[in-house]
Amino acid sequence: MDHAFTIAIAGRPNVGKSTLFNRLVGKAMALVDDQPGVTRDWRVGQAVLFDLPFTLYDTAGLEEEGKKGSLNQRIVAQTETALKNCDVILLMVDGIAGILEDDREIARKLRKTGKPILLLVNKCEGNTSDDVLSDASKLGFESRVFISAKHGEGLGDLYENLQPYAPQDAAREAEEKEEETKPVHIVIAGRPNAGKSTLVNQLVGHERMLTGPEPGLTRDAIHIPHTYKGKPIRLVDTAGMRKKARIDDKLEKISVQETLRAIRLAHVVILVIDAAMPFDKQDYSIAQHVEKEGRGLVIAINKWDNVLQKTETLRMIAAKLEASLAQLAGVSFVPVSALHGKGLDALMKAVDDTYEAWNKRTSTGKLNRWFEEMLSSHPPPMVSGGRIKPRYITQVKARPPTFGMWGSRLDKLPESYLRFLTNGLRRTFDLRGVPVRWRLMKGDNPYD
Repeated sequence: MDHAFTIAIAGRPNVGKSTLFNRLVGKAMALVDDQPGVTRDWRVGQAVLFDLPFTLYDTAGLEEEGKKGSLNQRIVAQTETALKNCDVILLMVDGIAGILEDDREIARKLRKTGKPILLLVNKCEGNTSDDVLSDASKLGFESRVFISAKHGEGLGDLYENLQPYAPQDAAREAEEKEEETKPVHIVIAGRPNAGKSTLVNQLVGHERMLTGPEPGLTRDAIHIPHTYKGKPIRLVDTAGMRKKARIDDKLEKISVQETLRAIRLAHVVILVIDAAMPFDKQDYSIAQHVEKEGRGLVIAINKWDNVLQKTETLRMIAAKLEASLAQLAGVSFVPVSALHGKGLDALMKAVDDTYEAWNKRTSTGKLNRWFEEMLSSHPPPMVSGGRIKPRYITQVKARPPTFGMWGSRLDKLPESYLRFLTNGLRRTFDLRGVPVRWRLMKGDNPYD
């Protein structure tokens, strides 16, 4: 774990610097007491804030230096040494006491270092009233974070404010840049004779795939590089998938394995269903496999030109999706006619939206503000006489969106409550039609 990124906590005595230090390093390394001036030497510890590792300095107060050689002068010299070694300074003030003259003097000294400074207003305990906001603005720092070091509140906001200063992982940055330039990998899947190859031909603009009334014409997974309205895409036409019980032919079994492999490597899967008999059991099976593999899903309701009761059919399909594909709630379904090329723009717009949701990353600050509201409006249930206490979340990866949750007794968290949180994430952060994953972390401290 790389701790090359260094942060120092500074401020006058007794504002809570050591309390924050202990929380971030995950153990009581610094002595904490109500008596001011307990910390004299700076301490250093290896800290982690969600997925951000760093070296953390806890410094003594920067009050008056005193005479040369005096204890105060030596303490200030030690603190200044720690500040020279850091990348970012966290200037902590007391949100209850307000801004004092000592805070102004320390802010003046810290500005001379030329280091980036974040103002931490401690002891807020949820109190960010107009008076507190107004008082914090007196020091003139643009970046202000309101926290409770004692209770761990506001640390998601701290994480978000530290991100611009943190060193970027070169490998991850290069990977994300490469992914941005890659074509969207779209797999066309469905039952035999649903119109998959006809849809591919319409999208590429010529008879690339053999089509006809006979089911099972496509046997291989055919990869077709293409551009759609200037955007690079890679279409993969796959063999139709029947129920396992109906598959006797060895060649068909191999074709199905190729289709499953194509889905595993896809970004977005277009599930083509026949409007005349939508959502056969096999359609659900394919959709569930797409979710299991963590891919985005869009449903193309093909042969729509043959449907007479269009409104009623759409309602019926929507009801079936809601009842049977809760794990992909909000999945887009688009009526199309592959034979006549109708509805293709709407279909590809749905693919774009789903791909964007599949790639989406949400800041830890926004997530935890949402999380606090969800927990407040609907707390987790009591289990075995005790309260489950979720505390923090962060997004640990995208493709598909995956979230880590810290807290106590999370192993007792009911599936129904996790679905409640998942549905809230989908609504608030527009994650419709993509799988949402959770990682429930052991312990209630994400900084440990």
